[in-house]
Amino acid sequence: MIKLSEISTKADDSITKEKAIGEIQNFRKKIFKLQNLLYANATQSLLIILQGMDTSGKDGTIRHVFSTVNPQGCSVKTFKTPTTEEAAHDFLWRVYRHVPAKGMMQIFNRSHYEDVLFPVVHKTIAKSQLVKRCKFINEFENHLKDSGVIILKFYLHLSHKEQQKRIKQRLTVPEKMWKYDPADKRESKKWEDYIKAYEHIINTCSPEIPWIIVPADEKWFRNYTVAKTIVKTLEKLRMKYPE
Repeated sequence: MIKLSEISTKADDSITKEKAIGEIQNFRKKIFKLQNLLYANATQSLLIILQGMDTSGKDGTIRHVFSTVNPQGCSVKTFKTPTTEEAAHDFLWRVYRHVPAKGMMQIFNRSHYEDVLFPVVHKTIAKSQLVKRCKFINEFENHLKDSGVIILKFYLHLSHKEQQKRIKQRLTVPEKMWKYDPADKRESKKWEDYIKAYEHIINTCSPEIPWIIVPADEKWFRNYTVAKTIVKTLEKLRMKYPE
């Protein structure tokens, strides 16, 4: 069983900051080429799921890692509080519509896991509903996998101390103030509840498609780890341009 408290949120000593920043530049170039191959082949697709506590860097990861992708072959979808229309359907309804077509890359900034996290932390669903939702998610993700969708699930692992620092920056740094949401402070008080909910998800949901836990206290290491994983995953496909 994975315990997040036993996993460091700090960069390890496998690479220096200077070298990692240089490697990120190389990974961006590779992602551009690999995305082009994915698009040209149109036999598989890539779904990237980014989850993490508030301020863990989901937006920043998208901005820094995917800055070179062709917009024609990549989309980003953010899942916030369900709209009235979305809430009138089953919780996966709003997700199905954004599953990537063959040849496409799709990034989920938050995802269907929000419909487990928030209800569990705020105690708006029964335990029996939680079990069912996790079962439905497992079936959903395995169905996508069998249909040619490659799924990468990243949990951006931030420390509570670093989160408090970043929330404070949103209150004091002019160029970051627009990001501030009063809900960030309220939800931060439920830190331990969210950690427990994430541990349940990481240990329960689709073990065949394991979570990648990314230390996120240092932004450069977070970006390096995500970019490296994407490149390695796509390179394993050994794609070639169609004749």
